[in-house]
Order: sequence, then C-alpha cells, then structure tokens
Amino acid sequence: MANKKYALISVSDKAGILEFSKALVDLGYTIISTGGTANMLLNNSIDVVNVSDITGFPECLDGRIKTLHPKIHGGLLAIRDNPAHIKTLEELEIDLIDIAVINLYPFRETIMKPNVKIEEAIENIDIGGPTMLRAAAKNHNDVTVITDPKDYQKVIDELKANGKTSKATRQRLGYKVFALTAAYDAMIADYLAKQIGITLPKKITLPFEALQDLRYGENPHQSARYYREMGDISGTLASAEQLHGKELSYNNIADTNGAIDLLAEFEETTVVAVKHSNPCGVASADTLIDAWTRCYEADPTSIFGGIIATNRAVDEQTATEINKIFIEIVIAPDFSDEALSILKKKKNIRLLKLPSLEHGIPKKGYDFKRVSGGMLIQGYDITLTDELRVVTDKKPTEKEMQDLMFAWRIVKHVKSNGIAIAKDNASVGLGIGQVNRIWATEQAIEHGGEKVVGACLASDAFFPFDDCVRAAHKAGITAIIQPGGSNNDQSSIDAANELGIAMVFTGQRHFKHS
Repeated sequence: MANKKYALISVSDKAGILEFSKALVDLGYTIISTGGTANMLLNNSIDVVNVSDITGFPECLDGRIKTLHPKIHGGLLAIRDNPAHIKTLEELEIDLIDIAVINLYPFRETIMKPNVKIEEAIENIDIGGPTMLRAAAKNHNDVTVITDPKDYQKVIDELKANGKTSKATRQRLGYKVFALTAAYDAMIADYLAKQIGITLPKKITLPFEALQDLRYGENPHQSARYYREMGDISGTLASAEQLHGKELSYNNIADTNGAIDLLAEFEETTVVAVKHSNPCGVASADTLIDAWTRCYEADPTSIFGGIIATNRAVDEQTATEINKIFIEIVIAPDFSDEALSILKKKKNIRLLKLPSLEHGIPKKGYDFKRVSGGMLIQGYDITLTDELRVVTDKKPTEKEMQDLMFAWRIVKHVKSNGIAIAKDNASVGLGIGQVNRIWATEQAIEHGGEKVVGACLASDAFFPFDDCVRAAHKAGITAIIQPGGSNNDQSSIDAANELGIAMVFTGQRHFKHS
C-alpha cells in the first residue's frame, strides 16, 4: 500500500460524510475506516480498507479497541520532513495518513436521555477517537484533521486547488480538535462528579459551547458571545424558544435570567418585572391580568423598557395591557394565538416561550463569577428555611406572615443591601444595592409612598442598629422579617417592642452582591 494517499474516517455524526468521502476518492485517496462508518461507505459503493487490515489485529472487547495501534498512530504522528521518522515507518511498514476525519461518541446525547443508566453513559465515552484526534492535531503541520462537517467543503476546495490544505487551515482545524476534546473530557468529568456527589471539585473545567454571537456586551465597545452548557439545559433560558423580535442582547439575556430566577420562587400565578437584573415589580393573584395589573402598579416608572416574566400562558386580555407600554421582553410558558397576534404588532418586542416556567426551574450545577486571576464558585441559593422565630412581643397576624413571606422571597433576588416591602401579595417598594441598610430602607419606603402603610418589610441581612425599625414604623410598616445574627440584635428587638412592630428572624441571610 506504499505511495498511496490515505484518509482515515470514523464518525458518529455522518452528515455530509458520503459526499466528502466520494470527493476524496476522486482526488486519489484511499479510505481507511471501521465499524458503522465503514459499513455505511461500503453500502454506498465507496471502497474502504478496514482498520483491522492495516493493523493486522481484530477489533476486540466489544469494539472498545479498534484503532489503538502503532500502525494507525505512527501514520498520524510521523513528521514528514524528519528522515528518522520516515525511516522508522519504512522499517515497520507503516503508511502515512494525511487526513483524519473523526467525531466522537455521542456522550452528551446519551446523558441527556431520561433515566439513562451510568453503564450506558460510560459505554459512550470515546477512547480511540480522542486519541486519534489529538495525535493528528499535534501533527497538524503535516496532517489535516476534521471534526466538524462544516469544514468538509473548504478542505475539498483546497485539495482540488493546491493538492493539499494550507498550513493556516490545518492549524485552525488542529485548534478545533483540542477545543473539542477538552470540552468532551470536561463534560465527562462533570457528569461523573455529579454521580458521586462531588459539588465543588478541586479542579474544574466547565464545558460550554457557543449558542449565539451578540452584537456587543454590556456596552457597545465590548465584544460578546452567548454560550450554553454542553449538558442538559432543559428548562433554562438557553433552551427558550424565541417567537418574535430581534435577537437578544447581552443585557437582555442577563436581565431575563434574573427574572426567571425570581419567578421560580412562586407557584401561584405571578408576574415579575425586572430592570437591570433587579426586580421592579412582583405580584401574585388568582388571574394573570390581576397579577399583571398589580405588578405594573408596583412601579409604573421603572417597568418601562423592562423584562416581564410570568408562570402562566399569556392571554389576550393581559397581552392587550402589556402592549400599552414599552416592554423589551416577555417570557412565559406559552402565549395564546390572540396574545401573540396582539404582541407581535410591536416589531421590536422579544417574545420567549419556556414551558417549564409554569412549574418552576430547579437550579442545578454551579453559580460562578469571574474575578481577576480566578473564579468564585458556589452552589445556587435555592433554599428558604422554615425555621422562623418570632422575637418580639407582638406576633405577626396570619395576613402579615403571608406578606412577610412574599417580601422575603423577593428580597432574596434584590441586590444587596436589599429591602423589599410587600402587601397583599405584591411588592410596593424596593431598596436595591445600597451601601448601607438604612439607605436601602429609606429608598424602598420612598418608592412605595403611601402604599407602604400596613405593609411588611424584608431585609436580606440583619439590622446592626435600630434605625431601620424606626424608619419602618414611621412609614406605617407593621411587621419585619430579617435573618438576625447581629451582636446588636437586641437593639432592633427592643425598638420593635417599643413601637409595636412584629419581627421575625429567619436565621438565614440572602446576600446578592452581584
């Protein structure tokens, strides 16, 4: 078989492989293949040399060993202008392999199947494929290695024009190999870590792939791209279906994600309005139109140009009201035909459908933040303790306790220092991202105006002084919920007792610093 040009082809994704293989044969290449790829090519009248005929060794261990052999890897790794390498190949009767076309066992597709067993997942961990890919990519100065069907035509065009691919093309294709195998191994490691309960590994590589090129980042001078996890993303924003409107921007995606995070706190019919990743209105009601109306009334100024998320299908009546103001995005489990017809009258509104919103989106995986030189990684803040403790003489009424819990679910998603004031299952005032708690309290009271009278207040952290209690009383607030835990808790408790305010400690804080 000396002096022949060889192309090794072994693919699980067979899109375009017949046309590509025929083009290679027409260009004088002999195809080496095995398994399902070889059978497919033979059944389509494309001659194939089986890998076993090259290695002189049969497939074994249920196909686990096919290509792990010096006659394959020597042909891929030999440096063509190294006389010692070529002499060794001649002595060992190893032929050069100039093209390798390989993609990997479908591990991701396997683990995304419902109730997949770990044994099946493990059988879909590719061993020979990554080994051949890495060998060919390491030697990309001489070998053209292809993992993506989108690259087939460019390779054929260059081979037809020049008899070989350009070094720049081989280098780009080699890079794609190492990006692919790194993500593939990271995905396997992540899956196995979850199987054995490792939540914060000592070494971590997070597998993501590009989902959408963005016009820019937070600001027009910043480049950006939207990536999705390579595992199961069902029920997440990355899996939402866009029904109408322009492509989402960087800020659209960040804000919408914050909206659905907050929405997941509620099972009852709820509408959430978000601006700049912070809630500006939240309301629950028996009907969607009532929830929308009360959400809008919570802050009719800030909701302009905001994000709307709801856990019920948008109906005609609600769509009519939403359309009266400028809204960037509406995300919902579904939209009635009438609602879509109404909302689509505005060209630029984005409409997103995410069915799982109706049932809440359980958070899984990691919550992480990039910092200079490293990464902060933590589990998601998904808990709300039920170990509440009334610390004042006055006990909250049933109605006050309902409002306290509603406010507490909201403040968990308000940037710290955060304050949420709520009444009758609706937010009435929010204090967001202040550098001290009294400013956040005063801001929430100011935003709520007269509506805060008779309302309840939630704080994401303890009160180190009694000033927030006194400000709340002056505004007409009747009950407070906060984590407690300050060395000076008694000061706030004494003030609440003096002023006749009920206070509940949760023992659990919910900072949201960024």
